[in-house]
Amino acid sequence: MPPPLETIRKARRLRRAMTLPEVLIWQRLRRSSGSVKFRRQHPIGPFVLDFYCPSARTAIEIDGIAHDMGDNPVRDRARDEWLRTKGITVIRIPARDVLRSVEDVVGAVVRACAGL
Repeated sequence: MPPPLETIRKARRLRRAMTLPEVLIWQRLRRSSGSVKFRRQHPIGPFVLDFYCPSARTAIEIDGIAHDMGDNPVRDRARDEWLRTKGITVIRIPARDVLRSVEDVVGAVVRACAGL
């Protein structure tokens, strides 16, 4: 079942407004991931995933400080559980880790998705 049209529209908007950590990750994932392919701002069900590796059925979420505030941690856990019921593994990476060492983060993501 395809995602709702509003989720697709939201994904398109988010592709044009990616955060700095997302841009840094995407620049490297699209060039250096070898045979592992990724999608950015991928719509699935009612959600938009920061990055998605279809072959590994893995979502990569880059979490800024807002994910620690208010009811966001509860919403993130519910979202992760929904994705797990669909057979999708979620990897959450703090944005500060991306800014500290984007190459290390990309290497770890590619290895995880390649099953290494």
